[in-house]
Amino acid sequence: MSFESGSISFRMFYVPVEIPETIHEQFANDVLGSVDFLTDDELIGWVGAKHLFDREINEGSAWPGGFLRLTLCQAQRKIPTSLLRAECRMEEAVWMQAEARDYVNRQTNSEIKQQVVERLLPEMPPTLKGIDFCYDRAAGILYATALGEKQLDAFMVNFTKTTGAKLIPVNPVSAAWSDAQCRADQWPLWSLAADQWADCAPGREFLMWLWFMSEAKGGHAELPGGGSFAALVEGPLLFDQEEQGETAIRKGEPMLSAETRAALLSGKKLRRAKLTLARGEELWTVTLDADEFIFRGLKLPKTEAIDAEGRFLERMEQIDTFRQAFFGLYTTFCKLRDDSAACKALGSEMKAWMAARPSRKLDGETA
Repeated sequence: MSFESGSISFRMFYVPVEIPETIHEQFANDVLGSVDFLTDDELIGWVGAKHLFDREINEGSAWPGGFLRLTLCQAQRKIPTSLLRAECRMEEAVWMQAEARDYVNRQTNSEIKQQVVERLLPEMPPTLKGIDFCYDRAAGILYATALGEKQLDAFMVNFTKTTGAKLIPVNPVSAAWSDAQCRADQWPLWSLAADQWADCAPGREFLMWLWFMSEAKGGHAELPGGGSFAALVEGPLLFDQEEQGETAIRKGEPMLSAETRAALLSGKKLRRAKLTLARGEELWTVTLDADEFIFRGLKLPKTEAIDAEGRFLERMEQIDTFRQAFFGLYTTFCKLRDDSAACKALGSEMKAWMAARPSRKLDGETA
């Protein structure tokens, strides 16, 4: 499972109410039902962290090391499109031969399809999908692997249904208010190029600032709560500007490409990039989706624990360290962005940095 080993992709949520220690009982009441008689209707329920059929939800399994760790399982039987189409074509051919027809009318076509579905569906193995989550009670933060909009909606609806708690997604606007008491949704428009491309995109502006800090300021930053981290922004790069569209730069040397320079000078801001945070020899590497603060493929420092629970606790501690460092940097940026004079000075510095950045032309020469 994702929180126990390997890299992890997730988004975060604020949990505005205290989750009681007995909450596992409510999750057990909403456990995933039997898939033996599953149809094409989706079956949703909670399971433990061991596997997607782990229906033993109790205090010991649900609260490893004091973290609430469960999975929302979505089960459904589906007939592969290609198989359904082939079976229908064969049945249509049989019908046309029996009726001496050279075509199948719409009503018959629909009836044949329904018969094929009823015959094949019980034979199909259930398709299982899981959304893992881990709740850090001490921090009041929940991590979940619900990345897409459908997954996000399903997870939030079912979590609220079971617990009564309404989750608040951690995004650039909610984090600015929670951590820096700044109204990011009311920031004035900010252009890093021509004024006609001015907009307000807090997450993208933050990622641009991290890039600027990593290249022009040595990458080291002191966090508001103490401690120092180094930040590095790398490709692949995805730029975006509503009126101009996207620019994706993946091949070659994205940081030095002429396309990168052109995107910057045209007013586009980074929407996605690879981010590395370093503290001494410890490295946290992730691909950041800046618009919603979605973290993809976070790689954590190596753990030293031998037993499974020890590794899990170390990994959760490393995820929390990453969270505090990331949002410490974001708080620093928010304070700058919220101060009109500081923001104006920062904008001038960043424009000069962008104009002076080298770029590599197609022939390999540096401009």
